[in-house]
Amino acid sequence: MTHLPYLIAAYGITIIALGTISLHSWTRLKQVQKKLSQLQNNNKPS
Repeated sequence: MTHLPYLIAAYGITIIALGTISLHSWTRLKQVQKKLSQLQNNNKPS
């Protein structure tokens, strides 16, 4: 009996989960950077 299907499923789920977390973190970082840039531009003296 081989454990190959279990290993493929486990690694597949892990890769999908890590990809999802990474994508979410990257998009959230871009949103926060944009908001920070807007705040910094609003606080500049004229």
